[in-house]
Amino acid sequence: MYVKRYYSLGMTVRWSRKSLYLGLLYSTIIIIIYELTSIPFTLPWQPISVIGIAVAFYLGFKNNSSYDRTWEARKIWGAIVNDSRTFATGVLSLLDGENQEDLSRVKKELVYRHLAWLISLKYSLRAKRSWEHNEDPYKLTFAPTFVAEFKSGYKPEVLQYISKEEFDKLSIKSNFATQLLHEQSKAIQKLKTDGIISDYKQVWLHQLIGKHYDNQGKCERIKNFPLPRQYASTALWMTYVFCSLIPFGLLSLFEESSALHAWLTIPFSGLIIWVFFLMDRIGDYSENPFEASYNDIPIASITRTIEIDLREMLGDNDIPEPYPVENGFLM
Repeated sequence: MYVKRYYSLGMTVRWSRKSLYLGLLYSTIIIIIYELTSIPFTLPWQPISVIGIAVAFYLGFKNNSSYDRTWEARKIWGAIVNDSRTFATGVLSLLDGENQEDLSRVKKELVYRHLAWLISLKYSLRAKRSWEHNEDPYKLTFAPTFVAEFKSGYKPEVLQYISKEEFDKLSIKSNFATQLLHEQSKAIQKLKTDGIISDYKQVWLHQLIGKHYDNQGKCERIKNFPLPRQYASTALWMTYVFCSLIPFGLLSLFEESSALHAWLTIPFSGLIIWVFFLMDRIGDYSENPFEASYNDIPIASITRTIEIDLREMLGDNDIPEPYPVENGFLM
């Protein structure tokens, strides 16, 4: 996620330069052929402008739908932050027993397993899907700290918080994060059996586990169900059709004016083509908020924030530092 006030114009152009270059090249070819031949390349601008209005409305619909997915993802992770703090506070304050040493160990085990769940969820959401973009998370040069940690995988991070025996038992399952929450439920049941918590406290803690399941399921819904491909594809092809007609329509306008020359079609066509493909690209990169790209939800940084908060509640030492903002990006 970019956290400075604005993307610079240079960054915006670099990010979308392919459409700008191709638009200029396409317009140049059209004008050169027009100047060297007598082929009537002009088309009336009025029907082309009607197509442009339709394309703009459709791109607006696509971008709104894409933004809804991104904003929903951010709200889900906001809920994860709140529910994590509530769970840790409940564990640390509601467990009673005579053996304080064993009680401290149990509290730490529950909080640590929750952190292992957060980390495993983070990594599962970063896994690639066939409809996502091809950017390699290992080559995100703008965020070297994130890349260095991401390369090592989730195992070293998770093994900070659960035993190797528990990791080996659960990692063979298809959904590691789900199994960690199941282990939490069994641990809470054991607390009730051992008389450490009452029926009411058990129910309350299980309700919090249920919220974690809800939040995980909501994230998986966004991750595993793309913006319907018919909407994304139609917007792209409509943009191609409209942009392919722009030089012909602008040529007719410039031909009518004695003060303007046909060669002005090139920069104006290139600019209009760039703007429409830029709008499409913005929506395209907002569809999948967990793919470790420029504008995604910074779930690694959010996870680290929760990790710091919960370990400070436990009074741990060697608490990790927050992820730094690198080149204006937070991952």
